[in-house]
Amino acid sequence: MSVRRLADEQPTSFEFAPDNKAWAEKELAKYPPGRQASAVLALLWRAQKQNGYWLPRPAIETVAAMLDMPNIRVLEVATFYTMFNLAPVGRHYVQLCGTTPCMLCGAEDLKAVCRKRIGEQGHVTSDGLFSWTEVECLGACCNAPMVQINEEYYEDLTPENFAKLLDDLAAGRPVRTGSQVGRVSSEPIGGLTSLTTLYGADGRGAPGAPANDQSPPSPDEAAAHAHAEVEAADIQAALATLPADATPEQKADAVGDRPPALEAPREGGPDDLQRIKGVGPVNEKRLHELGVYHFDQVAAWKRREIRWVGTYLSFPGRIDREQWVLQAAALAAGGSGPKDEQTHLPTGKIGD
Repeated sequence: MSVRRLADEQPTSFEFAPDNKAWAEKELAKYPPGRQASAVLALLWRAQKQNGYWLPRPAIETVAAMLDMPNIRVLEVATFYTMFNLAPVGRHYVQLCGTTPCMLCGAEDLKAVCRKRIGEQGHVTSDGLFSWTEVECLGACCNAPMVQINEEYYEDLTPENFAKLLDDLAAGRPVRTGSQVGRVSSEPIGGLTSLTTLYGADGRGAPGAPANDQSPPSPDEAAAHAHAEVEAADIQAALATLPADATPEQKADAVGDRPPALEAPREGGPDDLQRIKGVGPVNEKRLHELGVYHFDQVAAWKRREIRWVGTYLSFPGRIDREQWVLQAAALAAGGSGPKDEQTHLPTGKIGD
């Protein structure tokens, strides 16, 4: 068993953010008097997430005080479980599985990518974005090789798609979680060969079964939703520092850049922006007020412009979840959108 010690350099203090403190108090209420120590793992994990995925001594002591436990008892828990990082890690903390199935399927090649892109194990890149470590089996052997980055699994990796994954994370682009080759669950790589009467050849449902009210999201849609959650949380954290009476424009300026505008629609009139799923009459009117009249304007939005518009319209993350930029690009090129026909959107990037 490895020796696990706290980092030499420690912050001077730690306090739970208001929302995390409220969550912790709700968590403690689940236990009868005198049994609050049962929440130690949950509170330590929440503290680690708040602190950039590593657990400093002041956080351990804060949790101990909340649970009325000796500091040493909570320190014992933190140093025993390897889920707790005792030193700073990158914003994207890569845990690379090196156990036999992953090793046989190419984990060594993924390690080479990590060493080239990030450095040696435990090293945090100068921009604070990445660090990595090799871990034991993460339980996704059928889809080996794989890594866990923060709380998400990325499976069926190759040196090429893994390098692209790291590049996309660094650039803030949405990424696909789970299998990187599109397979469902842990089915054979070429599709199901048995139990097809139960699950269908594509693994998504029995042939002839009634259609669900909502079809499963494509990998790109799932990635967009995951990215939207991260974006929304980051934006909300920034907005929390503004005065309560900040205007929509002040809020938007705090998190992004206003996109280029037109004084009026081009010759021929504005495009029907309501063909973009998620844009109704109210949003179309507000986009017109911002000088946005055409599909190619929306398709050209970059990352900080997406953040600005989403915040200005009071729904951070929605533009990513509904993939306005991809929809607009398809419509600008003369294609159709989800409102025109019920098909998945083309794959691609959402902003740069």
